Amino acid sequence: MRLTVPRFDWEIARRGYARWAAYPAASVAGSFTNVVFGFLRTYVLLALFAQRDNVNGYSAAAAITYVWLTQGMIMTTFIWGWNELAQRIRTGDIAIDLVRPIHPLRLGLDFDLGRAMYHLLFRGLPPLIVGALFFRLVLPADPITWLAFVVSLLLAVLVSFGFRLLYNIVAFWTLDNRGPAMIASLVGTLRSGFLVPVAFFPGWLAAVAHATPFPAMLQTPVDIFVGVAQGPTVALDLVIQLAWAAVLLIAARALFALGVRRLEVQGG
Repeated sequence: MRLTVPRFDWEIARRGYARWAAYPAASVAGSFTNVVFGFLRTYVLLALFAQRDNVNGYSAAAAITYVWLTQGMIMTTFIWGWNELAQRIRTGDIAIDLVRPIHPLRLGLDFDLGRAMYHLLFRGLPPLIVGALFFRLVLPADPITWLAFVVSLLLAVLVSFGFRLLYNIVAFWTLDNRGPAMIASLVGTLRSGFLVPVAFFPGWLAAVAHATPFPAMLQTPVDIFVGVAQGPTVALDLVIQLAWAAVLLIAARALFALGVRRLEVQGG
């Protein structure tokens, strides 16, 4: 039976979900690690808020919520070391992908959305639940905010995927992409708001961070969730996320096309 386009994408996303669901022990271990680091990061921020009530819109409760939300989101938006496309380019397996009727980047995106859904449920929710049991967290007060957060989280995955594509596609021109991948992960970790909220940065550094796509991968959904972004700011943040997703995905498609032109696969 021939699959329609939406059904095809759904089936690929299901397989992305199933791939990660095949390793439940790894998810349990990962969630445990996220919880441990959640407690460490929480008490560091509580020490900061012992001296003040508010830091650029973040109360102590909002900062604690930020910790547990980012610990849960880190594998959902996945800003660290994904190199599957680069490996296929290096081994020449990308040539097989190119003769398939669906573009490799579309296949990768469908698969990644399934992966993100799995991690949202099994690596995202457990740390957030543990945090809510031990601390007073800030939760969205109305359905509109919840909806905006869900949309923002989806856009964060798209932005992240577009960025990850770019440093993977570099493998067309390099013998080893681990260097670019490590630099990309480091810069993403520093500027996305994972270590500390971007609102805690000095003004000039926050401006530099917001001129990049990295806050759209993590900080933007958090700001919407805890209420730091409200009203028209939420709509503007979503538009910015959408713009970054479009720019990165279009750039990745163009760069991929350039790489394919110089592709040579040897074998027998």
